[in-house]
Amino acid sequence: MASWLLHKAFDLVELARKERAIILKAITFASVGAVSTVLDVSVFWTAVLYLGWPIIAANVLSWLFGASCSYVLNSLITFAAESGRALYWGRYLRFLLSTIAGVVCSTTALVILSYSVPLIVAKLLSLLVSFSIDFSLSYFVVFRARQRA
Repeated sequence: MASWLLHKAFDLVELARKERAIILKAITFASVGAVSTVLDVSVFWTAVLYLGWPIIAANVLSWLFGASCSYVLNSLITFAAESGRALYWGRYLRFLLSTIAGVVCSTTALVILSYSVPLIVAKLLSLLVSFSIDFSLSYFVVFRARQRA
């Protein structure tokens, strides 16, 4: 009985450690996302207001800039242990592909919301839609910890 309780206690400590690590990564991912979002919104707003681009084209362009910034910062900071703080074309392409779900959902939300709220509010709300998708795919697919042999 004591052995079983000790084993369960160690399991709970390990679970707490893993959850704390995931929460810390999510917070760091969100911080990187804030930087990427500033770039994304700046490119979007410039393309719409000053270049006269349609909102879908501007959103895809701004997403590409924001996603590229996010890949670099997440490789070097958030997922440094998993990436070895190295940038690779293959991982970059996987990152971009994994965020397509986020950009599709973000663009859909942007277009729908643009009919009922100011465009900048729609843009900011649409970014919230893609956060959970992008973090999940980054954590579980792009930067997943590799099993050691």
